[in-house]
Amino acid sequence: MHSAVTPFTLRPWREGKGYERRSGWRGVSAEFGEITVEAPLRRTVPEVVVSELRGGLLPPASYEARGIHTEVIRLPTLNRATLRVGDALVSLERNRFGATARQRGLRMRYGGDRYLLRAVDRRSWHLARAADAEDPGVAVSVRGAGRGSRRRLEVSVAGRAVAADLSLALIFAGVDRAALTRGGAVRAGLSRVTQLWAEVQY
Repeated sequence: MHSAVTPFTLRPWREGKGYERRSGWRGVSAEFGEITVEAPLRRTVPEVVVSELRGGLLPPASYEARGIHTEVIRLPTLNRATLRVGDALVSLERNRFGATARQRGLRMRYGGDRYLLRAVDRRSWHLARAADAEDPGVAVSVRGAGRGSRRRLEVSVAGRAVAADLSLALIFAGVDRAALTRGGAVRAGLSRVTQLWAEVQY
């Protein structure tokens, strides 16, 4: 069901210590209830890092990255990633060499709908569901604000959203989105060149 969405805020949360420590983002939507993003989940399998969204009326979502690179990162990245909403796999595609934020954006397909996730800056992002013959589409904006204990994510929606729109937008609170920014894309490109050069030397 499509619904207008009242702006709401996600705030950091943390529980436990050491190996039992859990953390992420949590907030309440007037329309969809309490939402929790755990980022990352406690690691149980080598070379796998996962973030998860659950709660309220939203379909659960999980974002998983696999590979040796996950041993040195805290959050899953855009590389070698798998995104699921409910039981469905979401198709992911991006242009690593895009010159603009839109060109670098992460393109997704879910349930017959097309989405574009793009970075606004290092702390903020924007998800748009494309319009079609039956629906004018929707845009979900997530803006990072505050510092330290005042840190928060302010969520606003333009258009009438379905629950999956929010799941797809908010799971990225638990993902390293740096490669979608201009600076992050440059750093990632330099890293790939350096890695390739190192491999050639052997």
